[in-house]
Amino acid sequence: MKETVLSGIRPTGNLHLGNYFGAIKSFLKMQHEYNCFFFIADWHSLTTHPHPDDIKNSTLTVLAEYLACGLDPEVATIYVQSDVKEVLELYLYLNMNAYLGELERTTTFKDKARKQPENVNAGLLTYPTLMAADILMHKAHKVPVGQDQEQNMEMARKFGRRFNQIYGVDFFPEPESFSFGKQAIKIPGLDGSGKMGKSEGNAIYLVDDPKTIRKKVMRAVTDSGPTEPNSPKSDAVQNLFTLLEVVSSPEVYQQFDEQYNNCSIRYGDLKKQLAEDIVNVCAPIRERILELRENTDYLEEVVRVGAEKTRAHVRPIVEEVREIIGFQPMR
Repeated sequence: MKETVLSGIRPTGNLHLGNYFGAIKSFLKMQHEYNCFFFIADWHSLTTHPHPDDIKNSTLTVLAEYLACGLDPEVATIYVQSDVKEVLELYLYLNMNAYLGELERTTTFKDKARKQPENVNAGLLTYPTLMAADILMHKAHKVPVGQDQEQNMEMARKFGRRFNQIYGVDFFPEPESFSFGKQAIKIPGLDGSGKMGKSEGNAIYLVDDPKTIRKKVMRAVTDSGPTEPNSPKSDAVQNLFTLLEVVSSPEVYQQFDEQYNNCSIRYGDLKKQLAEDIVNVCAPIRERILELRENTDYLEEVVRVGAEKTRAHVRPIVEEVREIIGFQPMR
């Protein structure tokens, strides 16, 4: 039997090249190797009080983007968090056994409370228990998470152990943090520093049109050029070569690498080539995103089927939790 893998998808903004060559590429491989559940975490977004229209639009947009990248609803199960009410019931039970002090000490809560002091709500405080409910209701074996979520993963394991100890059962397994390791490529931004990201304003989005991509790439940070053969590349220039290595052919990369090493490189030529190669990568995905985004009926059918499959999977688990605690079966 395949191990169960659960991964949450944040319904915020558009996907960029860093997402595509990082987590998404790994997801596309995982969906064929594990029993994968991917969910759009719309309940989690309520901590920021989004407008109702934004919730629906963001959900359908991120769904269209992941499908356009190759996530296959015939292979993996894709659902919207708010379509699976069982998570709320388990969230309640876990909250009853979570303590104020441990929730207040979580890094994510302290960071959010500092950034939005006017909106320190209970949802922020109990984010780890909702995340734990998402995971434990599947009895998930592995959960792909970034380093920033590792503390919340440990809390999910703690809440599962605590449930087992309180009720004298061996019910919830301890989910492992799934690391992509060398599979996930870190894509740099265009500003010469750090990785590509939404908040940094240095990203190329999969839905960007060719004109926008070319404009962004041509504005990318470089330096004054090499002054000696085989000299080390600056961070900004190395970022461009990293992008080139990902989206271009080995021959193109070698051509510009040789030009850099013999001091004949023209950054304008490199940027033009890089822009065209990025356009070639993004164009079919962009076309598919726009096509899917217009087909609301199909997107809603995907999540309807996904919710049915998910509830069929998790309902027996949550019903057993009710029985262990002492409640009657759901009527």
